[in-house]
Amino acid sequence: MAVERVATQVTTRPAAARRYARPMGLVMAGVAAVFAIGAPFVLPTYTVELVILFFMNLVLVVSYRLITTTGDWGLAHVVMMGAGGYSAALLAKGLDLPVWLTVPLAGFIAAAVAGLISVPLLRTRAFGYFIASFALGELLRLFWIRLDVPFGGIRGLINIPEGELFGHSLFETVPYYFFALFVAFVCVGIMYQLDRSRLGMTWKALYSDPALAECVGIDVTHYRRSAFMIGSGFAGVAGAMLAHRMGAIDPKNFDLVTMLYLIIWVVVGGTQSFWGAAVGLLVMTFVFELTRPLLEWRPLIFGVVLIFFLIFLPGGLESLAGRLSALARSFKRGAS
Repeated sequence: MAVERVATQVTTRPAAARRYARPMGLVMAGVAAVFAIGAPFVLPTYTVELVILFFMNLVLVVSYRLITTTGDWGLAHVVMMGAGGYSAALLAKGLDLPVWLTVPLAGFIAAAVAGLISVPLLRTRAFGYFIASFALGELLRLFWIRLDVPFGGIRGLINIPEGELFGHSLFETVPYYFFALFVAFVCVGIMYQLDRSRLGMTWKALYSDPALAECVGIDVTHYRRSAFMIGSGFAGVAGAMLAHRMGAIDPKNFDLVTMLYLIIWVVVGGTQSFWGAAVGLLVMTFVFELTRPLLEWRPLIFGVVLIFFLIFLPGGLESLAGRLSALARSFKRGAS
């Protein structure tokens, strides 16, 4: 009971955030459901492929936000996605397993890898964790680069089977779209329930006041490890979907630049509410597509966006409604 009490107390959000979080989530869910069902039949093929990529990134960004609820901001999450991608590729090519097995198994393998690297990683905190996660992630990428067998070295793995479900080849865009939609729906649904559960409250308690959490009997290291492993497992699922869709995978897919994009999505959206990171991904996906003609300028544009949010809107887009509400109340008081 003490654990639940402290978790509830330290995760209480401001009234404005609580007031707007649930309606925003319901509106987003309704719009997303309508769009998701009809999208593959009315949108151009390129756009449908973009939406498929969005589903993969949605699982990735929500799983990273899950880890940040403990206060652990790391640089290894995209590498965990790669662990899942390589696992799915090897399972499909070497053992000829069907896609409905390779995807969940890739998630479990990525979680196991995360459990191994968490042994030294969780001895660090704050900035030390940030740097150590980068070092351990790069160590894992170095294995993929150096070992031609079984990882294919710098060239990676090719000819990864797309698989099929219910007699439909996942090489086709529409079947893979609904497969990706289903996987994303299940993964995000599970993470949503975890975020609202006692376990999720405990993770937030670690971030809000780790000393208090430890005083009431919470095993801080155990719960940090559980968040890291579960989040990495879902990242591995996203990596498996990517590997099957692309038909090829290499270490460059999981480098630091990709990780920085992930951090930008989370910062732009925010981490206080469950859907904040998803909003950031949606907005930055549009920005990414609009800046395709400005490829050389894109790092500068994204850097300016990141700095703007860190300075002027540190809570991300999810905090905008609360800020506007407070501004409106202030204006009314001034007018009266």
